[in-house]
Amino acid sequence: MLNHATPKISDRMEPVSPSAIRETFKFTSMPGMISFAGGNPNALTFPSAEFAALSAELMEKNPVGVLQYGISEGFGPLRELTKSRCREKFHIGAEDDDILLVSGGQQGIDLSLKCLTDEGDCVVSENPSFVGGLNAIRSYNVKLLGVPMDKDGMDTDALEHVLKTEKRVKLIYTIPDFQNPMGVCMSLARRRRLIELAERYGVTILEDSPYHELRYGGEALPSLKSLDSTGHVIYCGSYSKTVAPGLRVGYLILDGALAPKFTAAKQVTDVHTGNWPQMLIAEYLTRFDFDAHVEHCRDVYRVLRDAMVQGLTRNLAGCDSVRFTRPEGGLFIWVDLPGGKSGYKLFEALLGQKLAVVPGSAFDPAGKRDKSGVRLNFSMPTKEQIEQGTAIFGETVREFMA
Repeated sequence: MLNHATPKISDRMEPVSPSAIRETFKFTSMPGMISFAGGNPNALTFPSAEFAALSAELMEKNPVGVLQYGISEGFGPLRELTKSRCREKFHIGAEDDDILLVSGGQQGIDLSLKCLTDEGDCVVSENPSFVGGLNAIRSYNVKLLGVPMDKDGMDTDALEHVLKTEKRVKLIYTIPDFQNPMGVCMSLARRRRLIELAERYGVTILEDSPYHELRYGGEALPSLKSLDSTGHVIYCGSYSKTVAPGLRVGYLILDGALAPKFTAAKQVTDVHTGNWPQMLIAEYLTRFDFDAHVEHCRDVYRVLRDAMVQGLTRNLAGCDSVRFTRPEGGLFIWVDLPGGKSGYKLFEALLGQKLAVVPGSAFDPAGKRDKSGVRLNFSMPTKEQIEQGTAIFGETVREFMA
């Protein structure tokens, strides 16, 4: 009789656990559960009718182009459309930069780590930060260090201390616009300082920017890439939040000298991003008013953001020690508890009241479970669910604090 033997998991995957956010989805399907836990775009923003018509047309007129292998760098027309829009509208990308279309922003993060870090190197992230980014970093067997966040983004004084003391920092991972999970924006002063530190210490910045265009108020800030004159910034953009996440189309704008190795790394991973979604987006950008579509997305999310901020303000009245962010864009609000109270225990208490959130521990670079925050999402629930959910949240927080 043969013995059953389970292969040993590689050292690089040992520190990587399933996404805590994905795990919360198990609870959101329970009857009566209101979910503030997701991070998905709202289906009301999907250009479904236009894509149905474009899909049929593409399959009729160019089935071989849709179904055959494609170019690893990405579908040429979409590369040019993306490159020109980023440059003309947001001043992102210099003459010697190149663009690589990738399978969602997540692949852009992965390729950057694959190409720019070695085992034993150090990668710096914000604390808290996006769980998908953190897990990608962990999978490359590098040292992951978190830098504290506040209302103005990453603490650049703390970052400089890390850069002075750690000799093998290769990459700084940041989400400067409407950060996931906190919803805050990095201030202009800190953006400039971050660029200066990267240049001084010879470190690359990976600017993860899926929410850049989802601003509902306040003054727009320049991207880190638009402030970069020395090639120290890689810009990771995505069509997931402005078109549809299921298409899995993102892009990297990076120094042209890096592009060949990034392309080779992509060939090893998936050969090329699917032709059909790339061609669909290219046709959509060419034949429809994409700026008007983005404005529609903003209108949808602005109403939901306002509803959640108003609901939290009303239901947390008198709980002055409980603080929450009031984001000018993006999809998330961060609630911080005072006195070292556990966000994970609040998460469990809320589940008992049929409200799902994400505990702050999911976003901690060190994986600490005693984080004091929780993340709320306003893009997916309806206004009615937000009204009900914020009432549950306020009542549960009061009991929890007592």
